[in-house]
Amino acid sequence: MAKLLLNLRHVPDDEADDVRALLAAARIDFYETRPGPLGISAGGIWVRNDDDVPEAKRRMADYQRERVVRVRAEHAQARREGTAETFADLVRAQPLRVLVIVVAIALLLGLMALPAYLIGR
Repeated sequence: MAKLLLNLRHVPDDEADDVRALLAAARIDFYETRPGPLGISAGGIWVRNDDDVPEAKRRMADYQRERVVRVRAEHAQARREGTAETFADLVRAQPLRVLVIVVAIALLLGLMALPAYLIGR
């Protein structure tokens, strides 16, 4: 029975490509499911053969350890160079999205505080 190796929700394309290449290089048989049309399912990369699952997980763990080191180094380098994305960059690029999120957070905090306010009256 196939086992899920990687859920593709919020996975960058380069990481998914790396995992596909890693599995192909190890000759591990896998297949991929695509995200659902309504965004309920995210899709994933599945290992077909149960016997290959431990090896796939081991290789995936090794890859993730290497990726963490590499991505953190790249981010630190970008911060030193001043090219890392900041909150101000995000506000400039997507002001409406940031505004909607801030309003939603304020409404949720208000709803959470409402019972305490009503009890204290």
